[in-house]
Amino acid sequence: MKPISVLVVDDSATMRLLVRNALKGQPGIEVIGEARDALEARETIKELNPDVITLDIEMPNMNGLDFLEKIMRLRPTPVIMVSTLTSRGAAATIRALELGAFDCVCKPTDGDPDSLRSLPDLVRAAAQSPLKKRVAQAASAPRPTAPAAPQGAYRPDTRSVIAIGSSTGGVEALIAIMSHMPKNCPPIVITQHMPQTFTKSFAERLDRLSQPTVTEAADGDVLEIGRVYLAPGGANHLEIVAGSTRPRCRLRPGDTVSGHRPSVDVLFHSVAKIAGARGIGVILTGMGRDGAEGLLAMRKAGARTIGQDAASCIVYGMPKVAFELGAVERQMPLNSIANELISLTRSTHQEKAHVSEEYARADRR
Repeated sequence: MKPISVLVVDDSATMRLLVRNALKGQPGIEVIGEARDALEARETIKELNPDVITLDIEMPNMNGLDFLEKIMRLRPTPVIMVSTLTSRGAAATIRALELGAFDCVCKPTDGDPDSLRSLPDLVRAAAQSPLKKRVAQAASAPRPTAPAAPQGAYRPDTRSVIAIGSSTGGVEALIAIMSHMPKNCPPIVITQHMPQTFTKSFAERLDRLSQPTVTEAADGDVLEIGRVYLAPGGANHLEIVAGSTRPRCRLRPGDTVSGHRPSVDVLFHSVAKIAGARGIGVILTGMGRDGAEGLLAMRKAGARTIGQDAASCIVYGMPKVAFELGAVERQMPLNSIANELISLTRSTHQEKAHVSEEYARADRR
């Protein structure tokens, strides 16, 4: 079988060597060329037609974002961004993922010298993804904007809790969902696999594109109507626990679960325990199996569960495992999920003013 051909684009000779070494000797992968900037990369792409490109964001002559936009418009190719762990680098990486980049890895630092360890698996997944067709469609599509839905038409079930888990391809997927949720939606908790520095920028980006308020989750945050809580990347898992009146967020340290921290499984298991049948779980595009067991626990607790379908996933990994386990009640395309969440959380009766005891009972289970 022909190996996956990779072009490495970075203005730093040292970084090009590090990327090459991270892929060297990996079965089924071959680095076929290097380029120092976008102009050199353009000619090399025409000559070698690589299967996957690794791309730096900050380069001379043309920055990586402008070059990525041209690639996606003129020659759609799976691109993995290699980014710095700075606020500027994080914001640029989030924009790159919106433009159609497959995923991102961080440049090695003293604090994380092995940050490229996931690169071979990302290259293999990128080469198998339906990205070329999808980014071609995305390039001609309008930018997502928050819809001006009439708030009087939707009254939320205030006892509902929505939990969403995602990984590779999740930036695009979460924007597609959140940009169509009403301002007064039930509380939403999200775990997206993403480096620590990037989650704050992503929360800010989601907030600008959404009617609900989106923030990074903080320990002790009370789950409120119209609020979305994104798990911070890094040292803690996000889960929900019982509060005096409503559930609240808890950030707790711990080992990786299902290979990740924060872990979707940890979040989903906590929602199964605290929200029970009032929970709604959504598992989106991503590599691996994180979230599948937790979503199954949610379904067994009476929650409604949704899985993104294969055709609309960048990587049909996490939703596939969840579906095969029987954790997914309904599998549907990405563009249908927001409407389904609105339908499932629409209040159809007059609710009691106090629901804290219901959550307290759940916490004692």
